[in-house]
Amino acid sequence: MARNGIASIGECMIELSGQSGPDWRMGFAGDTFNTLWALHALSDGRPATYVSAFGDDPFSQGQIGFFAENGIGIGSSPVIPGARPGLYAITLTGAERSFTYWRGDAAARQLASDPGSLSKSLENQALVYFSGITLAILDEAARKTLLAEVAKARAAGSMIAFDPNYRPRLWRSREEAQAVIIEALGTTDIALPTFPDEQMLFGDETPLATASRLGRIVGEVVVKNGEAPALVAQAQTLREVPAIHVARPLDTTGAGDSFNGGYLAARLAGLGPADAAHRAHRVAAAVVQVRGALAPFETLRAAFA
Repeated sequence: MARNGIASIGECMIELSGQSGPDWRMGFAGDTFNTLWALHALSDGRPATYVSAFGDDPFSQGQIGFFAENGIGIGSSPVIPGARPGLYAITLTGAERSFTYWRGDAAARQLASDPGSLSKSLENQALVYFSGITLAILDEAARKTLLAEVAKARAAGSMIAFDPNYRPRLWRSREEAQAVIIEALGTTDIALPTFPDEQMLFGDETPLATASRLGRIVGEVVVKNGEAPALVAQAQTLREVPAIHVARPLDTTGAGDSFNGGYLAARLAGLGPADAAHRAHRVAAAVVQVRGALAPFETLRAAFA
């Protein structure tokens, strides 16, 4: 069977954003879903699957329905009676955002509870994507299950992409995060770290240090660094790709995730790493000019073209 699909593994939450007085706008978002959203918009009809676990409450049903309305399936992800999605709210100071979370008992923490279903969801995918947040919400046994299934998908021919996306509050210790993320990198073909995260987690002094360290494990590394150039490393070749300055961003939520989606879409389309990073910067620049984590598909496609 042809490997044509794209799959992303993680937690999609209820997002509260756009506060106006006591009123909020509700949507659905989360780092790995934000990446899949952009990747799906830019991938010329490839089947898209969000691999997670869901509750049977009205919000989970609405979430699955929202995915379906936008051409995204859930594969064999379990639906768990009595479970429900996590929730977060975005507050903005100018364009900079902060987050408040309610996610301790979210259904997504059980995404690896059924190894058979997880394996089935990852079958025949051209690309499988996950993040450090995916790993952080799981217990130790579930992490091992997830990484084993990702490694199995890679051995069967899927390309694996991973963003370490370090969030200290989700981990018991920095040392635990280091060990788990290094293990995950061993299953990875494309790493998409963010330099400030890597600086905080591993003490890297420069993006070059991050690229060099990860390049000993992963064949292709793209170090994001906000409005500074991205550093692309592949086959002992390093190249800086300038970011696009946006004079008045509205909301930076999801910019890095959308960069990842643009980059991976370009690589699947056959572009080289540097050209893919140029496209990804354009996508990220478009995303910071809209509210919330998910830009309209038309906005993403116009930026990518």
